[in-house]
Amino acid sequence: MIDKVIIKKAPDSPGVYLMKDAQGGIVYVGKAVSLKKRLASYFTPPYNAKTEAMLSNAARVDLVGARTEAEALLLEARLIKQYRPKYNISLKDDKSYPFVKITKEKFPSIFICRGRKDDGATYLGPFTSAKLLRQALKTARSVFGFRDCACRIPSKKPSLYYRLGLCPGPCIGAISEKEYRNVVKNVRMFLEGRYEDVVRKLSAKMRELSRQQRFEQAALVRDKINALGAVSPGTGLLSEHKKEIGELKDLLGLKLMPRSIEAFDISNISSTAAVGSMVSFYEGLPDKDNYRRFKIKGVSGIDDYAMMREVVRRRCERLMKEGKEYPDLIVIDGGIGHLNSAVSVLEELRLNIPVISIAKQEEKIYVKGRTGPLDLNLDSPAMHLIQRIRNEAHRFALKYHRFLRKKRTLEA
Repeated sequence: MIDKVIIKKAPDSPGVYLMKDAQGGIVYVGKAVSLKKRLASYFTPPYNAKTEAMLSNAARVDLVGARTEAEALLLEARLIKQYRPKYNISLKDDKSYPFVKITKEKFPSIFICRGRKDDGATYLGPFTSAKLLRQALKTARSVFGFRDCACRIPSKKPSLYYRLGLCPGPCIGAISEKEYRNVVKNVRMFLEGRYEDVVRKLSAKMRELSRQQRFEQAALVRDKINALGAVSPGTGLLSEHKKEIGELKDLLGLKLMPRSIEAFDISNISSTAAVGSMVSFYEGLPDKDNYRRFKIKGVSGIDDYAMMREVVRRRCERLMKEGKEYPDLIVIDGGIGHLNSAVSVLEELRLNIPVISIAKQEEKIYVKGRTGPLDLNLDSPAMHLIQRIRNEAHRFALKYHRFLRKKRTLEA
């Protein structure tokens, strides 16, 4: 049962609360217009069976502040999707909840709808409040501008929304398809609560425009970044991730903070459709635009070590070819043998990238240059970060493996 003292510390403002069990696992994510009042309600019986079971499993509560309840809604949806807490509503009845629909068109429309259809469109959600979702979508449109379902293409004259700065004008050819696709990506990241990803992407664009001396366009991007800063949620969750990253840096004796981490896993069940995965995390959060998957090409039979060498080599050689930055840390799913396989590739390529591995079952951490595992507390923030990244790499590899096996079965 959570301690009542948490109520005294909770702010009387919007945000998200994460109930965790004794092992640090998230069992429930909720939003509130007042965190203090919402948490106080859990100490006012009677409870229904679900709430009673949830509270009996909750050992602590972490709080994440937000400027508005609408922002809390987006963050709640993101965290539920990321952690899949045991006691959250399953939201199986799609017809009862609102979604954001992104149509499958050359210039997609973005709007709120009820339920999903098999029409090729992208659906974000479901969300628990249509009112708050409308507020969030209104904010996204004021920052980025996009087409809704009422905007017709082509058109002889600009729409009212174009004149108000709420639409970039695809109807009159004022924006290219490529540029508009970037707008849609930014809107999607915003509605998924990935504020840091949006700001990082826009910042890179602003720097590139400035380098090209396109200062007016760079100023427009700067204004979007400033607008996002005015509506982004509080830093509670970010602070937790920074604590994890800082502890990991100290634990491994790294020179730099491991802000960018890439993790590799191999999925090789019954030696069929062997695949590799690479997931990318930035500041402790998934950077899904940089996820990569690999069909194993140069290894026959069951040889996980050779497969690991192949995917690590392919990833590093691609970064070298494209002149992109290397990660601050590489995490390998496996034991000392998997670690040594990755290390051998990095040495051949003369890359000095810190690399560790985490062995299954025992949850032991192995480090380059050390024969035995680290003595690491399973409850430590650094361990939670490593496990979260490893689990995501494993999930991503297994998903791709199952897709290829299903495809092979259908083609047989």
